[in-house]
Formats: sequence, C-alpha cells, structure tokens
Amino acid sequence: MMFSKKFQQKYALTDQGIRNTKRGAFWTVIVNLIVMGGVGILYFTMSSFMAELTGDGNLANTGLVIMLLLLFILLSFLTHLEQYKATYGLVYNEVKTMRISLAEKLRKLPLGFFGKRDIADLTETIMGDVNRMEHVWSHVLGYLYGAYISTAIIALCLLFYNWKLAIAALWGVPVAFALLFGSRKFASRSAERTKKAALKVSDGLQEALENVREIRETNQKERYLDELDRKIDEHERIQTKGELGTGVFVNGASVIMRLGIATTILAGASLILSGEIDFMMFFMFLLVITRVYAPFDQSLTLIAEMFISQVSADRMMEISNAATATGSDTFHPDGHDIVFDNVSFAYDSEAVLRNVSFTAKEGEVTALVGPSGSGKSTCARLAARLWDATKGVIRVGGVDISTINPEVLLTDYSMVFQDVILFDDTVMENIRLGKHGATDDEVRAAAEAANCAEFINRLPNGYNTMIGENGTKLSGGERQRISIARALLKDAPIVLLDEATASLDVENETKIQEALSRLLAGKTVLVIAHRMRTVENADKIIVLKDGTVEEIGKPSDLMAKNGLFAHMVELQKQSAAWRLA
Repeated sequence: MMFSKKFQQKYALTDQGIRNTKRGAFWTVIVNLIVMGGVGILYFTMSSFMAELTGDGNLANTGLVIMLLLLFILLSFLTHLEQYKATYGLVYNEVKTMRISLAEKLRKLPLGFFGKRDIADLTETIMGDVNRMEHVWSHVLGYLYGAYISTAIIALCLLFYNWKLAIAALWGVPVAFALLFGSRKFASRSAERTKKAALKVSDGLQEALENVREIRETNQKERYLDELDRKIDEHERIQTKGELGTGVFVNGASVIMRLGIATTILAGASLILSGEIDFMMFFMFLLVITRVYAPFDQSLTLIAEMFISQVSADRMMEISNAATATGSDTFHPDGHDIVFDNVSFAYDSEAVLRNVSFTAKEGEVTALVGPSGSGKSTCARLAARLWDATKGVIRVGGVDISTINPEVLLTDYSMVFQDVILFDDTVMENIRLGKHGATDDEVRAAAEAANCAEFINRLPNGYNTMIGENGTKLSGGERQRISIARALLKDAPIVLLDEATASLDVENETKIQEALSRLLAGKTVLVIAHRMRTVENADKIIVLKDGTVEEIGKPSDLMAKNGLFAHMVELQKQSAAWRLA
C-alpha cells in the first residue's frame, strides 16, 4: 500500500490510474511471455527438423507445429488487443479525470496560491504537463514495469537451462540500466531548465498579445520581437542540449546491452567445444536473446522520458497537494455584522496587516481608506475568505468564517470591483452569473435596476448580443453596470465594493451611483475607497496605514480630528484644484 501511494505521487496518478497501470503491466507481461513462446515454437520446429535429418524424427510433429503456430497467432492477437486496451484505451479517461481534478482543485485554492503562480504557468500545467504525462501513463509505465517482470521470469528460465549462457546473455541488462539510472539527475535538471525556458516563451507571447496596443503606440514592436526571438532561441538551445545529452546515455546503454549477443556467441562456442552443451541448446539461447532485448530497446528510451517527465509530475502534484480552504457546508449567522478581531496577515513572511480590529455593521456603509499599500484590499479579501488570516478571527454574524466552506460563505456576498471580469457570452448569460438558474425576467429586472437597459436595447441583438472576450464590445461604464446587475440579481446580504466609479466620466458615474444606491440598501457594505469625496456619506470610516488601524469614526468626526483622513482629503482637494487649473 505504501509503495502504491509513493508510486501514485511520483507519477501524478489517480486511484484509477494506479489500477490501469497494474493492468497494463500485467498484459505486457503476458504479451512478452507469449512472444517468447513463439521462440519456443521455432526452437521445437528446428529440433524436429534436425531430428528428421538425422533419422530420429517423426512426421507427426509437423501437425503439432501447425497447431502450436495457430494457437500462438490466436493468443498473440488476443493478448495484444488486451494490452492495447489496458495501456492506451483506459489512459485517455485518466487524462480527462486529471484535468478535471486539477481544475476543481484550483477552484478551491485560496488566492495566496495564485499569487505565487502566473496564469501561463498554471495553463501549461493543466494542458502541457498533463499531455506530457499522458504519454508516460499510456506508453511508459505499464510497458516498462511489464518488461521488468517478464524479463525476470525469462532470466530465471534461462538460468535453469544453463546459468553460464544465461549470465553471458543478460549481464548487459543491469549494467545498461545502471548507466541510464545514473543519468537521472542530469535528465531532471535538463527537463527543469527546458520547462523554465518554455515558460519564458509562453509569458513573452502572452505579454505581447495582451499589450499589443501599447506596444504599437510606443513603437516598441522591434524590441519586443527581438526579445521574443531571443527567448525562443534560448529555449531551442536548452532543449537541444538536453535531448543530445539524454540521447548519449540512451544509446550508450543500448550498445552495452547489445554486447550480450557477442558474449553469448563466445561463451556458447566455448561450451560447445568443451562438450558442456549441444548445438541446439546454443541455438535456443541465440533465438531467446534476439527477443529478450526487444522490450528493453524501447524501455531505455521510455526510462529517459520518465526521468524528464518527473518535472511535469512534480508540477501537477504541487497543485494536487496544495492546501485548500475547507469548512462546514452550513452557514447560519445571527445577522451579517463583519467583525475583525486582532487580525494579522502575512504574505510570504511579509506582514501586510497587524492586529486590525473593527466592526462593519449590517445596514451600514463601512469605508476602508488609506494610502496605497495600507491593506485595504487585503481586508476585503480576508472578509470574504479569499485568503485566510494568519492570526486573529474574522466573524460574520458571530460565526468564525475560517470554519465555513468558502463556496458556502460566498453565497452571502456580492462583489463589485473596478476590474470587471466578463465572459465571451451574451449579455443575458453574463448577468445570469449572479444567480444560477435565474429566469430571463429576473435578469431583465436586475438590468433595469442597474441602469443597463438603455444601452442593452441599442445592441444588435439586445440581451442576446455576444459582448466579446472580457466585454471588449462594451464601454467601461457599461461593463461596470453589468457587474452591478449581477450583484443585484444575487441580492446577497453583504456587499464588498472596490470604488467602482473612480475611472468613469460624470455621466456614467451618476448612473452607476444610482444603481449602487439600489444595491446597497439595507446591506452590510464594506467599501474600498480611493477618492475621499465618495465616502462623505459613509456611516463609518476605517483609516489604515502600514497595515494597522490609524483612525476609526464618522467622516465629520475624523475631519474634526484633523488626522490622516483629514490630511488625505486636503491632498485630494489640492490635486483636483491643480487639475482644474
């Protein structure tokens, strides 16, 4: 059992994948033994022929040979078919299962994990690494371990017949594998360097495509293309060097293993001359070694591929073994007050929040303000358990949110941020994301409340208009109003709001403010504020500085205190005056 778990972790297999590998190895053993049985039929045929020549044979043996040959063909066909099903047919389901499993795991991981891995890297793991491991699962594991077992069985049989010839024939196999296994560190390091170089190419391509407008506007096309060419050439150089090094070890091992043919001939000739064996025994060993090396010819290459694939398996298991945010599937808070109780948070040992305490009451708007990097966005993410606090407790309605499954917890949250994420789908379906199974009438009602109807009706197909990737066919204000329509449709008791109007014109800002007033009524509202004038009507303001609470109070009280909040208001007034001037 312990071995199976280690094996499963090493090659990133599911439980079904382990069973498939065992089945593939079993049928590979059977196939190899059946093939070796064909060698036995040939030996029997030659023995009968030699006996016929010497006058000691029986023509009845001819019929037996034909029967054995037909049986061999039938068994060979059936076992090869079962081997194919076990090693190839079952594995493609493993690929599907693994991709779905990784996607499900990503869905449950805290945001802190994604801060350490970029999107291109994760995409490469789910697509490229799984695809690379698919070849290992289907072509390598079952075949390789089946070859180990079948060769061990054949070696025991040969040792039983004549241990001297057996050693002469098989000594090269362990030596060849020792050489190849000695190259494991080189292969792993080479694969890791190749993977890093490939990711740099992917990142460069993604960056160029995402920023193509800025690249053209700043006349940086040549510089970006030259840098991309350099990354591609570096990847090609590293990959070529790695493949060349691996090829040297593989071919060297193959040559060493094949020396067993020469030693078998020399040993056989010596034993015949000494009278220890007859010609037919020698002939049998020559037949056997023509087949006994065949599984390992491919195995040597497969082992090298297995070493290289270890980098992909490790990357997949890094996702599979990552700690998820778990908790109870029931959430029954007593109201929806959000309480931070001495909350601290560190990201990669760097402290972001230190002993933050405040309460955002139900039915009130609580604003988080402060200089850039003070911890406003971190507080909002911790409040929704997108991250878990390093220290302290966050409660909603008296319930410690760290004890609640994040997916269950988030049913009570709506989020409206500046960076709106839309999908390449219709307006209707983008709004319906706020509430699974919402009727068309409910979607339209939410759109009306969010002041979306007037621009939706101008679209070619109204609510059924495709809006492009991330809503490229809509303006910033229109995209923002769709996100508010989603939140209105969800109608959750808690709203997290990252100032949604900061970068909009006056007309759009007015329409969005009207929509927000409908959304926020009677809710627990936590607002991340960048412009001080937008929180003049907040019920409470939390002023953060360097990850700690600097001030708490109503806007009027904080202005009278003449502290950090009053200073920030004054600075923004001066900035606005300079822009007008």
